[in-house]
Amino acid sequence: MNLNQLENNIINKKTFLCLGLDTDIDKIPKHLLSLEDPVFQFNKLLVDRLSKKIAAVKINTAFYEARGVDGWNSLEKTIKHIRDNHPDLFTIADAKRADIGNTSKMYAKAFFDKMNFHSITLSPYMGYDSVTEFLNFEDKYAILLALTSNDGAVDFQLQNELYLSVVSESQKWENSERIMYVVGATKSDNLLKIRNVSEKSFLLIPGVGTQGGDFENVILNSTQKNKRILVNISRAIIYAGNDENFLDSSEKVVDHYNSRTSF
Repeated sequence: MNLNQLENNIINKKTFLCLGLDTDIDKIPKHLLSLEDPVFQFNKLLVDRLSKKIAAVKINTAFYEARGVDGWNSLEKTIKHIRDNHPDLFTIADAKRADIGNTSKMYAKAFFDKMNFHSITLSPYMGYDSVTEFLNFEDKYAILLALTSNDGAVDFQLQNELYLSVVSESQKWENSERIMYVVGATKSDNLLKIRNVSEKSFLLIPGVGTQGGDFENVILNSTQKNKRILVNISRAIIYAGNDENFLDSSEKVVDHYNSRTSF
């Protein structure tokens, strides 16, 4: 999937939502725990129910890595199910990788070739050569951390507007059209500055929902020139209910946010 197709899907579905599968086996509904792979089944049920009302799915690998081999099996089954059954959903590996070139090459092969994600989140701190291997894959995308939603963003990212340097410098790199950026919803006032140096770039915006980011401000400050944003919501959707009707509760949250979006 290329980014024009993703933007068209957003417009056609009338949704900016990205479903965050931060799936913690200790928090999923108890009636699923007797199944062979409760994490996969939880993910599958959510994606199948919500697929027509979301544009993307972000899988936070930490929640799967914490469970070792079992977790990785759940992750691989989840991404395969999405790609096989919902090919119009853009997929994000929220792995925050990046290292020296030969290591990044292996990370890229793992997530792009082996697991067939469309994109991966990366820490840009080590610079161009830690990212370039991810940019060599056609129709695959590197999502650089620019301005994150956590309180600690003030420690480095906001000092001398470092986040703007990350965006503006990376725009000069070869294959920069394959770069997207993470911008936290709790920093929505900075979105206009980011848009000034990355007018055509896609933005992945976490922090709405449990973290308290303002959905309307995000939309207002990031979509004046195009529809190239994905607003990720994780816990507020996937844990909206914890009984056998949990899918109904999750869908109500999705409908709530989609109803606040105009196209």
